[in-house]
Amino acid sequence: MTFLSVVVSFRIDKRLKERMEKLKHINWSEVVRRAIEEVVRREEAKLREKDRARIAWASLKMDELRRRVEGWSSVEEIRRWREGRGR
Repeated sequence: MTFLSVVVSFRIDKRLKERMEKLKHINWSEVVRRAIEEVVRREEAKLREKDRARIAWASLKMDELRRRVEGWSSVEEIRRWREGRGR
């Protein structure tokens, strides 16, 4: 599978850049790619966890709201609405 790549630029302190240039044996592009990938992975995991928490909360609320009402039938209610539409 081939992925397209894009150029992303950002600013760093001039002194940091000078220090980086002294370490020419390090592939700084790869270091940045890995760091960004790790942060994205961590943040996505947080979002998934929030989604799971929201789903669990919604499920509990649904259970609290679900109750039987004496004398009421959902089947009869649906029929009543469908018959009313046909007029």
